[in-house]
Amino acid sequence: MLVLMTFIPLLGMFVLMFLPKGRDDLVRWTTLAFVSVPLVLAVYVWRQFDPSIGLADGNWGLQFVAHTTWIESFNIEFFFGVDGISILMVLLTALVSFIACISSWTISKHVRGYMMMFLLLETGMMGTFVALDFFLFYVFWEVMLLPMYFLIGIWGGPRKEYAAIKFFLYTLAGSVLMLLALIALYYTSGDPGVALAHGQPLALIDGTPTAHTFDLMKMAHLNDYAAAGPILGVKFTHIVWIALFIGFAIKVPMFPFHTWLPDAHVEAPTAISVILAGVLLKMGTYGMFRMNYAILPDATVWAAGAIAMFGVINILYGAFCAFAQTDLKKMVAYSSVSHMGFVLLGMAAFTSQGLSGAMMQMFNHGTITSMLFLLVGVIYDRAHTRDINAFGGVASKMPVYAAFFGFAFMASLGLPGLSGFIGEALVFLGAFNRYQLLVILAATGVVVTAAYHLWAMQRIMLGQFNTKWSEALRQDLTKRELLMLVPLAVIVFVLGFYPMPALNLIHTGLADLRDIVLSVAG
Repeated sequence: MLVLMTFIPLLGMFVLMFLPKGRDDLVRWTTLAFVSVPLVLAVYVWRQFDPSIGLADGNWGLQFVAHTTWIESFNIEFFFGVDGISILMVLLTALVSFIACISSWTISKHVRGYMMMFLLLETGMMGTFVALDFFLFYVFWEVMLLPMYFLIGIWGGPRKEYAAIKFFLYTLAGSVLMLLALIALYYTSGDPGVALAHGQPLALIDGTPTAHTFDLMKMAHLNDYAAAGPILGVKFTHIVWIALFIGFAIKVPMFPFHTWLPDAHVEAPTAISVILAGVLLKMGTYGMFRMNYAILPDATVWAAGAIAMFGVINILYGAFCAFAQTDLKKMVAYSSVSHMGFVLLGMAAFTSQGLSGAMMQMFNHGTITSMLFLLVGVIYDRAHTRDINAFGGVASKMPVYAAFFGFAFMASLGLPGLSGFIGEALVFLGAFNRYQLLVILAATGVVVTAAYHLWAMQRIMLGQFNTKWSEALRQDLTKRELLMLVPLAVIVFVLGFYPMPALNLIHTGLADLRDIVLSVAG
């Protein structure tokens, strides 16, 4: 099932190569068909997923497992599976990719090339969330990099080359650090003193004995890396943890590694901004959950205060930067920096509420910010400007658009009753006992967040209508635009009032992860 979800888009990419030239509509519909399949399969996986299965139930708590030897001479396996840590991210990837494909209907330049890169990107994203062999994870992580570079660099705005190169270099730098950490963990796995006495010697799935492993489950549960010798006089787990953390923090993005994000968002086409904010940023925090927390829990406890501090810096810095923007798209980009800070703060809490809040914030931010970028794209397609001060009174001309705009902004600022509130509230509840001062500082960021959202909404939607846009803004939302926005709005509304379906999905997986960390923390 997971194999089909991951590789159907890749198959679609090759199918597009053989379609007749000049048939752009056929290319679009074919792409949509291949993007729809992972969404249908993701819904099936969600419906069949048993949230009660955890580590105590065997098979590492994984479901829908596909596991076979891939490159035996290097101990690399083809290992897919989902658990409570990845299930929401799989759903989010399939949903956002489908909606972004519909948003891509307006692309008219090199449509075939665009859609081929789009499908390759989805394979990379989905593979990242289901791969459980570290080498395989790294392959998918790198697969994602190239199509995103081209999608921004070819189909982006006036400064697209600069934004694409900046994105590529930042992400590549993080990938190099991750590769070094991967190699260090691989060659240390199974070493005397590091391997735990579980009666399960390291071996490939076919039974072939191995001295080392890339298997993330065995790295996490059959090795104690805290016993490894130092590297250059620094504790092994600390230096490897820092390398992994920086590699993932660039993708989050975490201050001070965030500067690529506003440029990438501003220059990227609307659909790619939706994917960038909706899915790619979550790959960073997902990687922290899967690698930093599960494999190196002692170093995670050691660095907890720094994680929380950087989270609060993200919240405040992102909020104040967003307040200073007059470009609506850049404002939403900086709001993502702020909102992802809540994920870091929740991760540092080591409580059920904090970890659940972090995971919920990841999912809810993906749906809400996707709505925001779609709404920015709607008005930009009509007026060809994103200047907040250039508008006014838009609600009088586009009432349906204004309703969705207000709804998305209220969700983004954390209004109770909408899903944006759930993650932030759980993070505050989970982190307060451990980080009282930091939580109080983070709460001021919530006030600033409300301020810049309301400020932008007042200038764009209310007041006297600028007659300059009488012709450009005469049409309200189209059926295609409603098809993109309505599913996201429904999810935001439902999870705002009844978040338990999502919380139940992640509870057991996060509880197991918390127990691993707390067993080290004492």
